[in-house]
Amino acid sequence: MRRGANRARYERDEVLAILDAGLIAHVGVTTPDGPLVLPMVYGRDEERLYLHGAAANHLLGTGEGHEICVTVTHLDGLVMARTPFHNSMNYRSVVVRGRATRIDDADRKSYALKLVTDQIVANWDTSRPPSEIDLRRTLVLELPLAEASAKVRAGDPIDEPDDIAGPWWAGVVPVSTRFEPPVASADYTGDLEPPAAISALAGRSPDDRAPPAGG
Repeated sequence: MRRGANRARYERDEVLAILDAGLIAHVGVTTPDGPLVLPMVYGRDEERLYLHGAAANHLLGTGEGHEICVTVTHLDGLVMARTPFHNSMNYRSVVVRGRATRIDDADRKSYALKLVTDQIVANWDTSRPPSEIDLRRTLVLELPLAEASAKVRAGDPIDEPDDIAGPWWAGVVPVSTRFEPPVASADYTGDLEPPAAISALAGRSPDDRAPPAGG
């Protein structure tokens, strides 16, 4: 990392912790029509990141066999400096780059899809299992975590010494995300309570939820 190298993090545990707390990745691919970036859910184990979409997904289909870039970002606060030129944000982010490979083996595809599902909330084992048709309609790519780095900013504004003595306000506006209690679907006719893993999300932040199965 060149720019902002003082905020770079390469420790494996810190990179994985940022990934584990994430909900959405932005996936960038160079297509024949130009660069394309789309938000996607993801999963991971110790060695690889997994992405999935419909079998006809243009971005993933184009990315298969090529270098792609995946980013995960958490916004933790707005950093308001004494001059707008020093405004910033507190954040945690991870960038993963590498060659994406398609998974065709049925067992490995199911393994990867479970990790993707449980990355958000561990409900793979409490839902209807995917059918063979579901699996055929789904494209799964794996991306090695060999080239992954994090970038983190935390703390107060960094102002000019002359500005610090001035009258202007400076500080941080914290930003947080919290899960609300689950609400049953309008067409749900059963009498079951939500699975424990889903109910347990209420009141928690993404950082506080149970770690993904791949963690």
